[in-house]
Amino acid sequence: MAERSTAAVDVADNSGDKPLTAEADQSTADGVAKNRERDTEDVEAQGSGGTESPGKVSPPELHSGHKLARRYRLEECVTRLDGFSSWRAVDEKLRRAVGVHLLPADHSRARSVLAAARSSALLGDPRFVQVLDAVEENDLVYVVHEWLPDATELTALLASGPLEVYDAYQLVSQTTAAMAAAHREGLAHLRLNPNAVLRTSTGQWRIRGLAVNAALRGISSETPQRTDTEAIGALLYAALTQRWPYENDAYGLSGLPKDIGLIAPDQVRAGVHRGLSELAMRALANDGATASRHESPCTTPEELVKAIGEMPRIRPPEPAFTAPPDYQRTTYQQGTYGRQAPRPGVTQPVPTPPPPLQSRTGRALKWAVSALLIAALGLGSWQLADAIMDRGGKSEETNQTQTTDGDDKTPTKPASTPISISGAHDFDPFGADGSEKPRDIDKVYDNSPSTYWQTDYYLSSDFGRLKPGVGVILDLGKVQEVGKVTVSFVGDTSVELRAASSDASSQPTSFDAYTKVAGGSGTSVTLKPDESLKSRYLLVWLTKLPQIDGEWRGRVADIKVTS
Repeated sequence: MAERSTAAVDVADNSGDKPLTAEADQSTADGVAKNRERDTEDVEAQGSGGTESPGKVSPPELHSGHKLARRYRLEECVTRLDGFSSWRAVDEKLRRAVGVHLLPADHSRARSVLAAARSSALLGDPRFVQVLDAVEENDLVYVVHEWLPDATELTALLASGPLEVYDAYQLVSQTTAAMAAAHREGLAHLRLNPNAVLRTSTGQWRIRGLAVNAALRGISSETPQRTDTEAIGALLYAALTQRWPYENDAYGLSGLPKDIGLIAPDQVRAGVHRGLSELAMRALANDGATASRHESPCTTPEELVKAIGEMPRIRPPEPAFTAPPDYQRTTYQQGTYGRQAPRPGVTQPVPTPPPPLQSRTGRALKWAVSALLIAALGLGSWQLADAIMDRGGKSEETNQTQTTDGDDKTPTKPASTPISISGAHDFDPFGADGSEKPRDIDKVYDNSPSTYWQTDYYLSSDFGRLKPGVGVILDLGKVQEVGKVTVSFVGDTSVELRAASSDASSQPTSFDAYTKVAGGSGTSVTLKPDESLKSRYLLVWLTKLPQIDGEWRGRVADIKVTS
């Protein structure tokens, strides 16, 4: 059975040839339960593009409840195709859902699948669905990956209509940046389609099946960067128009009208953002030909990242303000309970208010109140005058005392002075490699607010729940008395100031060796210890990250230390 690539979802060039396939795949093995796989052998057999045939290898005879490595319990088969199968499973050791790809060890693609899975796992980029395990055992090869129950495929999102402008911008920005990072490490996707892109409940976009999905189907490409770039262009086109940018229907989307060629998204649907429309056309360029009206085509993810950076930033929509409902009076308001409701059209008489106190008792009461007020005013005036006289006498005594005492003996607190930072080191004790962007660490004390040190990308403000924080260790050269530390950030950031013991002879490498002395949050945070602090090594520890360009990461622009 012949294989084919849907990496750019069978993107055809503009020379007049037909697309490589009449109907694109609707399969992926990394789906969530509510978006079941839709692979069938008939669909896969329609095109060409694979490099090898799996032969007559039969898929392993497994069933629900089977355990792999006494740990992964198979629950539901979501794909069975070309000698391999994909399952939703449960990791009984960590009590979480996972996905599993299975194929016989003698399958013609078993070696390439293992190699692709292990390479993808080494990337460790949180923007991709992570490979957790890749094992050959008991004549089976299986790949275990994350299962995201809170994520939704782009296919399902587009079923209800095109994406909003900001959502489409985030889709292309995050997806392009992720694929650029993967290609820098020599990894390609080659099956990047609406089933392979997920949006999580926090609004982040994640890509599944990096390298693995193509290896399972024997797909390769002589120009992998261009293939993935064209696929991103097709995703953006679909997000803007709810149409597939080719003549054939695919992924539940209608194709373009026949014999008109590739037309820009803003010509397909009214109201499409002009900048995103041109960006999609630049990514969909084929053989140097493009329908873009002004700009040159983008053929690599890096070029597409640069093109996105040159666009004006698209900001999220302002939250809509809902006016509170009008106050509804009821017949149970004070003074109306039990009364008959007035008939419409009938003028109701206005009751005459009672006259003021005009009786003999009323006049006596007014005179009594007036007398009390006059007495109170007199008493208050007398007490005020007495207090003023007492204060004047005390002031004279004080002046006399100061005159006879001579020189003032009260010590004055010396003014704070800057403390120079002799060195800085990135600090990531809870990370896999213990390092966090060490190359730019000197920018935290270069006295330039336009430069900064930044952390890796994370999927939420709490570091994707992977670690409690990261930080920067400052070396003051010697033990000094620290009055305050001022940190400037790009974006609101939560931070703690921690200090090593004053008797530390060298820089501590354990997080527990640093004691918290202050904390705060904002873009410019002054961290002032409550008590006198003497130390040589200070730790500026980031605990909550801001969202920058749709992703959470910390950026430290400048740090000042004063005594």
